[in-house]
Amino acid sequence: MNATTRVLLTALLCAAAIGCSKKVKEAPPVDTGPSTAPVTEPATGAGMYGPEDLDTDACLRQRVVYFDFDQDALRPEFQAAMACHAKYLRDRPSSRMTLEGNADERGSREYNLGLGERRGNAVSSALQANGGSGSQITVVSYGEERPTCTASSEDCWAKNRRVEIVYTAK
Repeated sequence: MNATTRVLLTALLCAAAIGCSKKVKEAPPVDTGPSTAPVTEPATGAGMYGPEDLDTDACLRQRVVYFDFDQDALRPEFQAAMACHAKYLRDRPSSRMTLEGNADERGSREYNLGLGERRGNAVSSALQANGGSGSQITVVSYGEERPTCTASSEDCWAKNRRVEIVYTAK
């Protein structure tokens, strides 16, 4: 192909790209009103969390995340708590947490260990998406080994499908 043909072909492609592009008008974000779970402000000055907030702040006291049957996706009602815990991790770089994944008694031991780990990783991902550092988070799975309820009913199984957030360094 000679130089003239290449220049004409390049000019034609550029013109086509410019002609085909659309200008998209962005709509302003829609205010959906207040969220269902209010995020409380930390008690310490300058808007930063301190160790005492782990016991006094309502958002930080929520340290159990529940999951649906056979699922490892985080439910929407726990997003506000993930934002609070992630902010605590950002405000306190020396803090560390362990995410303890659990499952109900249904399923094999190996499956439940894997499910508990996937649930712990889902919480870890949510914390990191909100600005928490992965180096401050450890995930461990107990599978069905640490039930909070031992009856064989749906209500009891729902209590065992969880990830517990345990602060190992505040």
